[in-house]
Amino acid sequence: MKIAVTYEDGLVFGHFGKTRQFKMYETDGEKVLTSQVVETGGSGHSALAGFLRQHGVQQLICGGIGAGARTALAEAGIQLFPGVTGLADAAVEALLAGRLDYQPDIQCDHHHEGEH
Repeated sequence: MKIAVTYEDGLVFGHFGKTRQFKMYETDGEKVLTSQVVETGGSGHSALAGFLRQHGVQQLICGGIGAGARTALAEAGIQLFPGVTGLADAAVEALLAGRLDYQPDIQCDHHHEGEH
């Protein structure tokens, strides 16, 4: 299973659509086998769902996320765990252990100039 985390300086980055990096983890469902940091190349918001799908991601851990991105991730078949803060590695370990503290209903509803 491949898990991605919005990533900055070791932490879960707080805004899905603005993330410049994902840390991607290859797991066996119980432990992390490998991980790497991947640059997004400037993709934003809904385009990131396609980026993650192309990388074979099945689950995403992130901070804030808007409705459009949620829809795009759902359409890509990526399971979402939003509203997470703290260390990215610790969040993945918690997810694998079935004890990740996340906020399924968190919404980012602000708009950014020039973005749709």
